[in-house]
Amino acid sequence: MSTALTAEVHALMQRVSEAVVLPRYQSLATHEIVEKSPGDLVTVADRESEAMLAEGLAKILPEAAIVGEEAVHADPSLSDRLGDALCWIIDPIDGTRNFAAGRPPFGLMIALAENGVTQAGWIYDPLQQRFCHTIFGRGAFVNGERIAARATGETPPVAAISMIYMDDAKREDVKTNLAPFYRLADIPYCAAEQYPRLALGVNDVSVFERTLAWDHAAGALWLNEAGGKCARPDGSPYRVDEWGRKGMIAAASPALWEELAARIGN
Repeated sequence: MSTALTAEVHALMQRVSEAVVLPRYQSLATHEIVEKSPGDLVTVADRESEAMLAEGLAKILPEAAIVGEEAVHADPSLSDRLGDALCWIIDPIDGTRNFAAGRPPFGLMIALAENGVTQAGWIYDPLQQRFCHTIFGRGAFVNGERIAARATGETPPVAAISMIYMDDAKREDVKTNLAPFYRLADIPYCAAEQYPRLALGVNDVSVFERTLAWDHAAGALWLNEAGGKCARPDGSPYRVDEWGRKGMIAAASPALWEELAARIGN
């Protein structure tokens, strides 16, 4: 993995944002927004963005498989490629709910995995022009500057907990075992925003129930490389090819992660 690769991916994300995403922002027609399943939206911009990103990534690293969110929706068997020797993973617009409503945050997310393990990740917020990137073992960066994850310093710690995909029992468990020990913050409905919040002193911890590769591959590696911790509740590392597995804890520090994991385990 090289800095040249990051430069190519960054340039591609900027081109797609300028050509496809931003021109559609706050200008979508009703028929250009479709509900794939209850509460799960897709827009014409998502599809066009994914097509352009896939075309560009195929030129950068043609030997890698390409798994995009919308492509998997059309053909679920594509998820089998997540464990390939090399695999590009695309979230063409993360935070589609926000994008479709004409409000931030939203972003583009790309990861590169090797045999199911994320090796590099890129997160681009086109409104803020914030570019987060990481390569395994080389640290985490925001707009080219290396960063170290920092906690909010608040007491109690700030928790952003996504309960959207939890069943009733798990929601009750969160309310009983977690809520009394944290200040609950609103979630942004956007992993491209939530991961930066955990590293940049806005939130301390997060809990995710659904852990699809395009939502978490880039952010989980980036947060870990920043010195935070993102892992399954049992401490095992996140893998992109564990398609049906649920649950993940992310935190601004290993200590905050351990404290939350212990409470979930009670």
